[in-house]
Amino acid sequence: MATSKIAITIDQNTLNRLDLLVKSHLFPNRSRAIQEAVAEKIERIEKSRLARECAKLNPKFEQELSEEGFEMEIDEWPEY
Repeated sequence: MATSKIAITIDQNTLNRLDLLVKSHLFPNRSRAIQEAVAEKIERIEKSRLARECAKLNPKFEQELSEEGFEMEIDEWPEY
């Protein structure tokens, strides 16, 4: 995967905590720690967006829609 170099500004307390994680070998370096943190945050945002969109669905309507076509008798179903 191609990567790009960026510059960020981070408060000293957060940087100190980040350095402790690197020093304890939880991450190989600052860059990897920040990459994983950003990726995790983006994933959380996307999941919460999906949950918000799903909450807009009408369960009764979705159930009826999913069962549409099942009303015909089993002997009317085509053979596969």
